[in-house]
Amino acid sequence: MSEANIERVLYVEDEPDIQAVARVALEAVGGFEVQIYNSGSDAMDHLDEIKSFNPDVILLDVMMPGMDGPSTLEALRKERDFVDTPVIFMTAKVQPHEVADFKAMGALDVIPKPFDPMSLSQSIQTILLDHMEATA
Repeated sequence: MSEANIERVLYVEDEPDIQAVARVALEAVGGFEVQIYNSGSDAMDHLDEIKSFNPDVILLDVMMPGMDGPSTLEALRKERDFVDTPVIFMTAKVQPHEVADFKAMGALDVIPKPFDPMSLSQSIQTILLDHMEATA
């Protein structure tokens, strides 16, 4: 298995500049279809759209006003459609204990910010492959 089967990525991020860079990185470089929401509460307000989109992976910013990434993950896990959807946090909070805490919350891993747009898609693929191999 050399590639995780990813077509659709949901990204929840409050910074428009980061959204724009990530969209280009994921669509143009990765070839993914991307849906972006500005906050956790924005995403939760659009659950029907997200269910129709049916993301293969969810990327969550950790630090967002109002509903942060961990709260968004918790809310998504209460939705039957997203119980098993892989989640990856994207954050500057990458101290070993912070990463361990995020994984304990149910995230597969953390992609550090700032991220390299040219390798973002590959980072996601690698995280998903590593998880698939670990659970096989």
